[in-house]
Amino acid sequence: MQAIVYTQYGSPDVLQLREVAAPQPADGEVLVKVHATGLNAADRYALSGQPIIARLITGGLRRPKHTILGADVAGVVAGVGRGVTQFQPGNAVYGDLSGVGSGGLAEYVCAPEGVWARKPEGISFEQAAAVPMAAVTALQGLRDKGQLRAGQRVLIYGASGGVGTFAVQIAAALGGEVTAVCSARNADMARALGATHVIDYAREDFARNGQRYDLILAANGYRPIGDYRRALAPGGVYVMVGGTMSQIFQALLLGPLLSARGGGQIASLTARPNRTDLAYVGELLQTGKIRPVIDRCYPLSETPEAFRYLEWEHARGKVVINVYPSGS
Repeated sequence: MQAIVYTQYGSPDVLQLREVAAPQPADGEVLVKVHATGLNAADRYALSGQPIIARLITGGLRRPKHTILGADVAGVVAGVGRGVTQFQPGNAVYGDLSGVGSGGLAEYVCAPEGVWARKPEGISFEQAAAVPMAAVTALQGLRDKGQLRAGQRVLIYGASGGVGTFAVQIAAALGGEVTAVCSARNADMARALGATHVIDYAREDFARNGQRYDLILAANGYRPIGDYRRALAPGGVYVMVGGTMSQIFQALLLGPLLSARGGGQIASLTARPNRTDLAYVGELLQTGKIRPVIDRCYPLSETPEAFRYLEWEHARGKVVINVYPSGS
């Protein structure tokens, strides 16, 4: 089978299209013919090996332990190992493979039965591949860490990215009054996704406009942690789910201290993929309460270019790789 392989950390230039042996399902595993794979910031970190914690998370200090990237996968079951009871060949599925070594940038991938869920009807494989990691991260950040309740004022910083576009929609679906922070070119999209208010970060500073929010979710970019704290209403919650390394480390290192001092709770989230939350997201997709935003699709052979676009062009929503395009 064909796969995108990397054997050393670096830029997208180290990615190579190779012919490799197709995997075979072990006991409890499901073999999936991959139709589409969604790219995430986690893939960029794993590719570059930076920061060094990315290497520790993926298990390869000097070189990658898992040489095929791609966690968000949508495809069709091609085979099952012994003991698999919930899927059979021909089922359309999707899942987040980040906890089991990824491998989605290939024509076939094997993963344990528990990471897969049935693909919701009515959405394409490309749309399904754009969902798992980003949507579940947004859900866990808002519902679990943020304890979002109907009627609360919610600020989404980085509202036009992969996680941000889902966060705007999920916050609105849960009854929040959503303010989206994004560029002017993405303002109409943010409103269409459910934002009541939109702040153009180039013209207005959310931390100094006098508005206060019950919940702030930071999904992209960088602002000092003091800015987020300043914009919290009394008893409010700030949840960091992504952004630059400076933003991530400030939340991790200073969050507990600032929370202890009062004035709001500062929290960070490392999303945990699970089929229950993916099934919940699937229901939101099925009912039309959320939809994936896809900026561009690339064929498998152009995966390096897709990574370059993801890193440098501020992708609107998700970038997806077509492995076997819909209908093939």
